[in-house]
Amino acid sequence: MIELRNVKKSFGEKKVLNGVNLTINKGETLVIIGKSGCGKSVLLKHIVGLLKPDEGDIIIEGQSIIGINEKKLYEIRKKFGFLFQGAALFDSMNVEENVGLGLKENLRMDLKDIKKIVAEKLELVGLPGTQNMNPSDLSGGMKKRVSLARAISAEPQYILYDEPTTGLDPVMSDNIDDLILDIAHKLKVTSIIVTHDIFSVIEVAERVVMMDEGVVYFSGTKDELFASKDPVISEFLHRTTR
Repeated sequence: MIELRNVKKSFGEKKVLNGVNLTINKGETLVIIGKSGCGKSVLLKHIVGLLKPDEGDIIIEGQSIIGINEKKLYEIRKKFGFLFQGAALFDSMNVEENVGLGLKENLRMDLKDIKKIVAEKLELVGLPGTQNMNPSDLSGGMKKRVSLARAISAEPQYILYDEPTTGLDPVMSDNIDDLILDIAHKLKVTSIIVTHDIFSVIEVAERVVMMDEGVVYFSGTKDELFASKDPVISEFLHRTTR
């Protein structure tokens, strides 16, 4: 379980997180929505310790990550896979090297085992046999899939997705949504998806959190979200399309 307690974060004069309280239950698929600049991606980076809050606490499986040393934080981060918004592949590496990077650098696995795991994960994301391709040879959707294969390479307990369908056409967006559900089911992971894509909410969410003005404005099922008469929620849903 992940718990955020009164988390606040400012960048200069701009308050991005203004007292976030949120519990993320083990095994659930949680979708976080909200207007641009409301703090969705900043929240994800706090969960994995890439950013530190100005105030508040972040607790991962009973362990606060505030003020712990780098070694302990590093061990906690091993529980997480992170799909970055732009895929964040290294152009100087082929697909196999990108997917296996964490296994090589963090887990110090030998090359034979790395190759086996990379092949398994590429198969899982629907890209078998692409090990020798370069990022420049891949479509946007393929890059997302390779990035997801990298995120799941070390068998994480939690997968964080930052705008996974951004820049993709509707068909490929649907494919990524299906893949998120498939990974959650097959690997039994907790999935946290930040998105502006209402179609993704419909497709994948077990629970929806909407952020507004740096706080959790709504938390509930997608049916409760779409049935809401709240003007802030209604305006967001009206303005958001794929």
